[in-house]
Parts: sequence; C-alpha cells; structure tokens
Amino acid sequence: MSTDPGTSGGWPDGVGRVILDEIDSTNAEAARRAPTLGGPTWIFTHRQTQGRGRRGRAWTDPAGNFAATLVFKPNEPLRAVALNSFVAAISLREALNALAPSDGYSLKWPNDVLLNGAKIAGILLESAGNAGQVDWLAIGIGVNLRAAPEAQAVEPGALRASSVEAELGVRIDPLQLLDLLAINMDANRRLMQTAGFDAIRRIWLSHAARRGEVITARTMRDEIRGTFEDVDAEGNLILRTAGGEVAVTAADVFF
Repeated sequence: MSTDPGTSGGWPDGVGRVILDEIDSTNAEAARRAPTLGGPTWIFTHRQTQGRGRRGRAWTDPAGNFAATLVFKPNEPLRAVALNSFVAAISLREALNALAPSDGYSLKWPNDVLLNGAKIAGILLESAGNAGQVDWLAIGIGVNLRAAPEAQAVEPGALRASSVEAELGVRIDPLQLLDLLAINMDANRRLMQTAGFDAIRRIWLSHAARRGEVITARTMRDEIRGTFEDVDAEGNLILRTAGGEVAVTAADVFF
C-alpha cells in the first residue's frame, strides 16, 4: 500500500491518493476511511475482490482492470449531490479518449460509459449523512480495461460487456488512467461549481447514447418506453411517450 498527498506530476493539488494491492471494494474502503480523511481522496486498488454495481449487483474486476473511488465531503446542496455521476461520466470519457482515442465512446443514462455500443464502465455513488446533510460522498468507478464479464454473467436484455483492449486493441495502464481521471474530475467539479450543472449537462448530452431513439426505462415498479429527448436540470431522464413527457428519476435503461 502507498499513500501520498497527490501534489506532483499534474495531480490535482489538495487531493489525496491511496494505492492498494488488493481490497474487497474501493467504495467499502472509502466508507471506512471517510470519517478520518482530511480532504478529497482517491482510493485505487490493483485488484478488487467484492466489487459491486448498482442495486447490489456484483462487479467483476480481474487484475488489469480499473477500480477506484473518489471520496469527499460535497460542498453543493443536497439535491445536487447525485449530479456528480454526470461529472464522473464525462471525466472518465475524456480520460479514456485521451489514452485510447476513438469515436466510439458514448454515455448511457444514468451512469455507464460505452465503447462501440458495449458497456465498458460503470459508476456507483454512495453516501452517508443525517438531518439532510451529506457527510461524505463516494464515487466508485470500474472500467473493463483488459477483461469483461462473460455473456452469461450479463443481465438478460442488457448491453453486451466488453473491454477497451478488446474493442480497440489498446492496453491502458490503470494508474495512468487514475492520474488523468483525477485531473479531469477536479476540473469538471470546478466547472459545475462555477458554471452550474447546465455546463456539465450539455457536455454529457453531446455524447449521449441513443438520444432521439426509443428506449426502455425499468424502475422498481414499472416499465416506461419512449423517445429519449433530454436530461433535465435535476439529472432526470426525459422520455416522450404516447401519453406525453415523462421524467424518470431512477431506472435501468435498455436499448
């Protein structure tokens, strides 16, 4: 394990960095460390043994893939905390495109990065707090750099899973990705703080997958099918259905 304050080589000032050989989950480690951290910190591991995705789904993470979590105390209003998933998505797409350039990267609402139509990355936000205050926010990011789950491990109807190496033939060093991602996240969080979410929203929409096409959003209670028109100021997915416009707050999206 190594720990450093992250002040050299272009790493953002004031942002910590913890490098681990192996851990159960970077988000779990973020939760354990959050109460004693002095500032925003990236927790990276070379191998994650109990990674998880949205709604408790397992996240496969063999050696050579990317697993890291940024944990910090948000300084935005409670209602805006979840919008950090859009910041993470555009920051990750920028970093991947810089290291393995391609026109095939796109963003799938609410928190996936695609390459050539296949899922290569996921983002998981977790937080803790009380009385309407968020004590800390963890943004977990997993990227299939070298390997992807087998087809039988993917949820029925979901997009195929792939890796950057399989799609582009490029092998990315996970620590190199961490450095660039940290820089991008710092810059884009500052952009949201100074220019508002609309600036982030416009960037996200410029890379949105299947905008203008009919998609399906499955919530815990129902299924909504409609044309993907927009993402609103609260980060909701806007679908145009036969019954009119619908704002979807939380759902799994299927193409």
